[in-house]
Amino acid sequence: MPQLLSAPARGQRGFALLIVLWMLVLIAFITAHVTAAGRTEIRIAGNLAANAAAQAAADGAIYQAIFNLADPRPERHWALDRAPHDIDIGGSRVTLRLEDEDARVNPSYASPALVAALLQVVGSDPGSAASLANGIAEWVGSASSRRPAAAVLAEYQAAGLDYGPPGAPLESLDELLRVRGMTPTLFAALRPHLTLFGQPVPDRAGADAEIAAALALLGPPAPGVRGALPTASDVITARIHATAQGPAIAIAARVAVARIGPSQPNGYTLLAWENAED
Repeated sequence: MPQLLSAPARGQRGFALLIVLWMLVLIAFITAHVTAAGRTEIRIAGNLAANAAAQAAADGAIYQAIFNLADPRPERHWALDRAPHDIDIGGSRVTLRLEDEDARVNPSYASPALVAALLQVVGSDPGSAASLANGIAEWVGSASSRRPAAAVLAEYQAAGLDYGPPGAPLESLDELLRVRGMTPTLFAALRPHLTLFGQPVPDRAGADAEIAAALALLGPPAPGVRGALPTASDVITARIHATAQGPAIAIAARVAVARIGPSQPNGYTLLAWENAED
């Protein structure tokens, strides 16, 4: 006849069972947490790899565009007309768009009249446009008549600014935000039409609608103005936009500006390289 367990023994056995159950629950929780964390890490690693692949594809596409533009065979060249060109690189689909950088306005060397015309086209009234264009000319040191530096500085101080124009070409387009009278809204409208690398007068053939309208306000071009900056006749300056759709849903965008031609070292010179649209 089996012996019955005493009450203390049954209590100890029940307590031990409870500990075992709690341990099993804890192990299950830890296992689920580690599994979830592992899946998250794998997902993050996959996203990083996909983004890296898309970025590498965008970079490679920019170099392919440069080599295409440097090809001495004219029939191989893509036109600087902003038309899309789709290519495949390493499993990523890349869309390239090329435009003529010399068709943009270079505020460091453009005439105040041209800058004022472009300001009017993007939304400024004629009086404010002329005043701001003269202010930009003073900022970059291209004003035809120079006022005393003390007088210019006094105007900036009266506007609550603790600096004055450097009187030197722009190092960055964002520098224009420091010009007295420039507003963020106006600069945002102006920026897509500007460059640091173009000629004093933009190329009318490749100009966008806003620049073409500004040039029209100035009337027909004066002879002998084009090419005031030293450039070789066989050189083009291209802005290359590359947008890569990589593995999964990874997207990478690059913008490069390159000067391309036989007179350049190795056939081309990179002037700018950025991760997004400038």
